[in-house]
Amino acid sequence: MRDVIEELEQKREEARLGGGPRRIEAQHRRGKLTARERIELLLDEGSFEEFDTFVTHRSTAFGMDKTRIPGDGVVTGWGTVNGRKIFVFAKDFTVFGGSLSEAHAEKVRKVQHLALKTRCPIVGLYDSGGARIQEGVASLAGYAEIFKQNVVASGVIPQISLIMGPCAGGDVYSPALTDFIFMVRDTSYMYVTGPDVVRTVTNEVVTHEELGGASVHTTRSSISDGAWDDDVEALTELRRFIDFLPANNRDGVPEWPSHDPGDRAEPSLDTLVPDNPFSPYDIKELIRKVVDEGDFFELGERFAGNIVTGFARIEGRSVGIVANQPMVLAGVLDSDASRKAARFVRFCDAFSVPIVTFVDVPGFLPGTAQEGGGLIKHGAKLLFAYSECTVPLVTVITRKAFGGAYDVMASKHIGGDVNYAWPSAQIAVMGAKGAAEILYRGREPEEIAEATRDYEERFMSPFVAAERGYIDEVIRPHNTRRRIARALALLRTKEVETPWRKHDNLPL
Repeated sequence: MRDVIEELEQKREEARLGGGPRRIEAQHRRGKLTARERIELLLDEGSFEEFDTFVTHRSTAFGMDKTRIPGDGVVTGWGTVNGRKIFVFAKDFTVFGGSLSEAHAEKVRKVQHLALKTRCPIVGLYDSGGARIQEGVASLAGYAEIFKQNVVASGVIPQISLIMGPCAGGDVYSPALTDFIFMVRDTSYMYVTGPDVVRTVTNEVVTHEELGGASVHTTRSSISDGAWDDDVEALTELRRFIDFLPANNRDGVPEWPSHDPGDRAEPSLDTLVPDNPFSPYDIKELIRKVVDEGDFFELGERFAGNIVTGFARIEGRSVGIVANQPMVLAGVLDSDASRKAARFVRFCDAFSVPIVTFVDVPGFLPGTAQEGGGLIKHGAKLLFAYSECTVPLVTVITRKAFGGAYDVMASKHIGGDVNYAWPSAQIAVMGAKGAAEILYRGREPEEIAEATRDYEERFMSPFVAAERGYIDEVIRPHNTRRRIARALALLRTKEVETPWRKHDNLPL
């Protein structure tokens, strides 16, 4: 038996070396960790249980039968993050460039199936050259079966992708089907076709970074929800992110100990909103002063900055935050902001994460570029997302809530459960000056100025909406945290009955 055990340990040691010391050294020279080093950083110490350590490919074409490396380019298994179970697979670039073969795909599918069976989140760490061309259609079939499993698991368990190296061709679509994508700056990139193909087909000369780096996908395409500077920071922040997420769509949000009293007052909020209605202020300051211990995990920070989305906690329980940002485009809703927020709202609703919405929105962004770019349909996505929500919805209007954007931002009329307004709130079809100029077109400037003041007093006060029950209460800003905490506690047992349907038809 001793000989057998020694042989087992020797085989395991060989498998742990992946492509061997030379390729591991090359990986380190690129500023990247190996697959197993990444898993060790992501998971709690000593918690990783590996599956299929000794799996190898079955290909014999192109001399592949002479090169078989245990693991076949991907490390799979499960472990814990702060005591909570997750499944993980990490592409191993030191073995065949992390390329996907039939056996490689089967390993990934196995942990996908187990994650779904046990209702645990799954994390994919990507560092791969794409399909293994030596296996032809078998590798394409492997991709498709992984994609199908992504779709089956959607809305059932959280799926997270962290791009830590190349991710090209078929490899990009599995991350695209997951809930969240993060990247590592300068060492990771995603694209369907690489620079060489682009140059051949379109005559464009671009680098990997220009085509699909983190700078592109966090600011222009919105494919990535965030990026970090290196592997260590990325994995550390990913651990923090996972703490906010439910394990599945039935367990409810995680609850962590909090030393921040739910009834804590924040006097500085009484002076947050400037007296001048056209002066900006940072909505993130409000968010951090309201949530537990100022801990806010923002998503999509560098894309559509006029709306802020992310996770926080109130009394130890996770909540989703959606907020207009007056510092960017005055907090107006445009196509990008609407898509960004709609995607986030739908995730929260799928996984029973309560949503807190802070509103300061002057309306939808006008112009031919927006209308031609589909603002109506993109705005409808956010309207649809909020309207179909069955999770608790708590809304706080801090200043402007104008036009259709007032309706869209979790108003009482589309399902908001508890809606508050600060005394500084202005709720109307449009701004007073614009309304007066339309109502009194052709009048003298003095008359229009008087009409503007009259409109402000008669129609823009939060008490007008409160009189009709559209606002549940006008609250003092310093009590915002206490009010939100109590509203969320009240709504913890919320139940909503919806008509049977096969599925909805989101305006994509």
